Amino acid sequence: MLMVLYPAAVIVLTSFESQGVDHQSGFGLSAWKIAFSDPGMHSAIWNTVAVTLARQAIALPIAILLAWILARTDIPGANALEFLFWLGYFLPPLPVTLGWILLLDPEYGLINQWLTGLAFVNKAPFNIYSFWGIVWAHLTTSTIAVEVMLFTPAFRNMDASLEEASLTSGAGVMRTLYGIVVPIMTPVVGAVLLLAIVHSLQAFELELILGFPFRFYVFSTQIYWLLHQQPPQFPAAMALSSIILFVMVPLVVLQRRTVARRSFVTVGGRYQGHRQSLGKWRFLVFFVLLAVALLITVVPFVFLMLGTLMTRFGYFNIAKPWTSVHWSRVIYDSVFLDSFKNTLILAGATAILSVVLFTLIAHVVIRTRFVGRAPLDFVSWLPSTLPGIILGVGLVSLFLGTPFLRPLYGSMSLLVIATVISSMTLGVQIIKSTLVQLGIELEEAVKVSGGSGWNSFRDILLPIITPTLLLVGTLSFIAAARNVSTVALIASSRTRPLSLLQLDFMVDSRYESAAVVGVIVVVLTAGIALISRLLGLRAGIER
Repeated sequence: MLMVLYPAAVIVLTSFESQGVDHQSGFGLSAWKIAFSDPGMHSAIWNTVAVTLARQAIALPIAILLAWILARTDIPGANALEFLFWLGYFLPPLPVTLGWILLLDPEYGLINQWLTGLAFVNKAPFNIYSFWGIVWAHLTTSTIAVEVMLFTPAFRNMDASLEEASLTSGAGVMRTLYGIVVPIMTPVVGAVLLLAIVHSLQAFELELILGFPFRFYVFSTQIYWLLHQQPPQFPAAMALSSIILFVMVPLVVLQRRTVARRSFVTVGGRYQGHRQSLGKWRFLVFFVLLAVALLITVVPFVFLMLGTLMTRFGYFNIAKPWTSVHWSRVIYDSVFLDSFKNTLILAGATAILSVVLFTLIAHVVIRTRFVGRAPLDFVSWLPSTLPGIILGVGLVSLFLGTPFLRPLYGSMSLLVIATVISSMTLGVQIIKSTLVQLGIELEEAVKVSGGSGWNSFRDILLPIITPTLLLVGTLSFIAAARNVSTVALIASSRTRPLSLLQLDFMVDSRYESAAVVGVIVVVLTAGIALISRLLGLRAGIER
């Protein structure tokens, strides 16, 4: 709890620091005045709200429908389609965005060039550097994919008798889905929506790249610019970060109260798994889902690969546009090899520690009467309310300000701790959502038969939640492999992972080399995900 509460406390307290004329520190509201005196702050707040609402208005209903089709119908190739959505989340956002720039840039984007070649098209119809371009980039890089990933296991664990009762009474498929299934899935829907809102408040990479050309700023980019002023405006940046805390805390409390008022058990002693038949629509629905999955996976990945083979990024019409020299330069670089090893250590340790720690927290919160379970649950939400760069600042203050922790600064141990903390909210909420669905009679039957609490967990709970634990471990591995903002301030040249190496390449305008690193990260994480997926299918509840 110290690792979570201390950075949050540092952020709030620092936001009230002020410097007097004699350079003596004190408390006041000067940082808040500096933050809100910025003429662009009001538009940044509105832009943040607008992007968040647009993303979720489009993504949430689409993700619910797609996840229900994958988990609850007899669509062919459901497992392969689900894995494609996993892959869509694994693609690093920055290199994938570069791929979309190659397609949708208003001047040299390939799609715009093809369309303007038509007689009835006078100007480029698409512009990636726009409000809807930013929304599109978010939807196709992570938003839809991650929500499908989170919804599908929960839908798969739901008792089919609930749907069958609705369909038997004359309700249609869509009415059953949004009138019966979605209300029952309230814990999952609420957790995913809350996490999506938090992610919108934290995101700044895409807005920084795509918004800067037309002066489109959001809440997170304002924090970024405050930290990069000379001198850095740390108190003002902390004031803006505190706003995220003040906004998210009531939402977390509301979500907890909503879940606590009702029972959402969907897996009990009489659980029945059954898939709805799509009849003659099976193959049409399959091709629609395949098109969506390919749009957010194969299309950007193909252009990401093309970026690694281009002599100059974005220039298709030069004499010799293709080369493989960037691959040899990156792979045979000792800096890359060290970063690759660091990534494996960081991601592997984070995945293992996350599964153990998050399972313990979720089990205490859902399955015990421990007096501190409510504060523990609340603390598990706090990391998601902190922008990654600010969480890094808080951890730096903790480790440099605590004598016995100071030797760990810059070490791999600190990076593992930071990435585990940054993944805590998502991991704990996924496991909690699964435990909420499981009837307590499953464990009570073991105890009545003379078994212990450990027997109940090992023989009943663990086999059922194994796919969920594999998902959490995989997500933690991926988050550690691609994390930039949280580790940027605490990594050293000795512990630098691939994500920071990729960022360094982009800062140096070596986009081709950055794309090479991005492809390697995708292959690494996709391989881990494939193994996790195969193990999850073998350990699934229906088996």
